[in-house]
Amino acid sequence: MRVLFWVIVSILLAVLMMASGVYHLWNPEFYLPIVPSFLPFPLAIVYLSGIVELLLGIVTLFLNQKYTKYGVFGIYVLMVIFMPLHVTDALSDQPVIGSPMAAYIRLVFQFLLIWLSWKSYKFTSLAKAELKHE
Repeated sequence: MRVLFWVIVSILLAVLMMASGVYHLWNPEFYLPIVPSFLPFPLAIVYLSGIVELLLGIVTLFLNQKYTKYGVFGIYVLMVIFMPLHVTDALSDQPVIGSPMAAYIRLVFQFLLIWLSWKSYKFTSLAKAELKHE
């Protein structure tokens, strides 16, 4: 049952990343206000982050266990990198996502994604180690 749970979590993380990546590419204007003003080429950053999300989702979903491990670790790293952006947005007078309540809900969701991607990575790493010993 535990294996099935983490497989499902990995699949959901992958689908979420692919959907988010597609949305970055389809509607980059939505994400532009989130990009910190000190970074150059904000549109390129939005497109690049969308491509990275899409690729991480594909790697997590469609490849073997070794690459799934790298995919969920990449999702973890990306979610940690994005965390300051979501905190800043939640603390702003007018969050990009809309209401302050929505921004705080997204912030809680971000913590959940970080935790789930880390646990999924640890489980995938553990499962791989156990397979080597069989």
